[in-house]
Amino acid sequence: MTRSDSSLFTRLAVRVAVVLCIGATALVSAAWYYARAAADDAYDRVLTGAALQLADSLTVDAGQMIVDLPASAFELLGLAERDRLFYRIVDTEGATLTGYADLAEDSDLSAVRTEPVLRNGSYAGDPVRIVVIARAFSDPALSGWAHVIVAQTTEAREALAAELTTRAVFLVLVMSLMALAGAALAIRYSLQPVWRLGNALNNRDSHDLKPIEVDMPREMRPFVGSINHFMGRLERRVSLLERFIADAAHQIRTPLTALTAQVDLLGQDRLSADARQHLERVQQRAQELARLTNQLLSHAMVIHRADAVRLAPVNLADIARRAFRAAVPITHSPDIIISFEADESDPKVLGDAVSLREAIANVIDNALRHGTLSRLEVRVSSKDGTASVEVEDDGPGIPPEAWEGVTQRFATTRHNGGAAGLGFSIAAEVAAAHGGTLTFREKGARGFTVVLALPLLSGDGDRA
Repeated sequence: MTRSDSSLFTRLAVRVAVVLCIGATALVSAAWYYARAAADDAYDRVLTGAALQLADSLTVDAGQMIVDLPASAFELLGLAERDRLFYRIVDTEGATLTGYADLAEDSDLSAVRTEPVLRNGSYAGDPVRIVVIARAFSDPALSGWAHVIVAQTTEAREALAAELTTRAVFLVLVMSLMALAGAALAIRYSLQPVWRLGNALNNRDSHDLKPIEVDMPREMRPFVGSINHFMGRLERRVSLLERFIADAAHQIRTPLTALTAQVDLLGQDRLSADARQHLERVQQRAQELARLTNQLLSHAMVIHRADAVRLAPVNLADIARRAFRAAVPITHSPDIIISFEADESDPKVLGDAVSLREAIANVIDNALRHGTLSRLEVRVSSKDGTASVEVEDDGPGIPPEAWEGVTQRFATTRHNGGAAGLGFSIAAEVAAAHGGTLTFREKGARGFTVVLALPLLSGDGDRA
């Protein structure tokens, strides 16, 4: 099961978004705290001002404390339409002069002397903000400390705090989105060297193993250096493989050829019937071994050249003609009619001449060994943007249900030996490497046909 990994851009964007979310949360929390403090400060100033006005309205007349409630104080507090007001004025004896007698009963009024005291509390089941102000009287008839207590519900200040917080949240959200968009653009721009490196690798020819020379930031130089080091090692391995294939072809084919020649030199006249039969089997096995070895080396060469050789425009008719000469033995049976035919168009394809020659030669050799009875025809033609090589013989052919299997390695429809099962596999792999196909045409009135079809090269040098 494959695992889908997120891109580097997505990872960085998610991490930046998480950091921004944490920062936005902290900013919103701070905004709520400062909004609440600002609302309390604004309303506390109004509440304290109203209390001071009430305190200033206290006078002493004939030994009695008189209060003349100023309307301006209540008008000031009445600006907060949602809130309710409560007040209490306590004389120098501690008695309630006017207002709500049970307001702030738990307050220690004697502790209020130098400055107003503000605190939170509750009254009549509602949360309120309470201010207590003390005023000293030194009249001969009346002296001591009088106190003014004013309470206001907190709905207005909470609404103001909520409004300020909402505005701050909106600003933080907008700034966070702008920061995220800016970070995304910055990340996208910063990752351009990675995409340039990827494009340089994707656009490079598969045969080019030279070091990559792309302008990279300092942080990516170790990565590029590792790629260049790997490509250098790969180039050395490819060179060793080429040398091994060449050495193996020479070292194996030479003793096999000598072995076949030595077996052929054995005189059969002086051998018994059983010995001649054994000798014939040895000759047959030696020939099969030589053919298998040649096909294995040919297969290895084709696979290697598919990745190591750059394709070039070639004449398919010339290649097929050379393959025909190489595959058809000079001493073939005179009872077999063999012909080669190429139209006058000289079809050009984009390919590797050596691999194509090997593929066509294997198809022709396979037809000679396992199909042809009295006739073999090789035709080269082009039509509708496709160049094709057709090899037709008058043998029994291959049943359609076996067509897919015979292009696999070591697959054969022959059960009497002598078939390695690599001929069609080599041809099919070469066709696929050249963007073509290896197909079969069912045996008709003339014979069974193997068709190697390749894209025809257009006039501008591209495949049609």
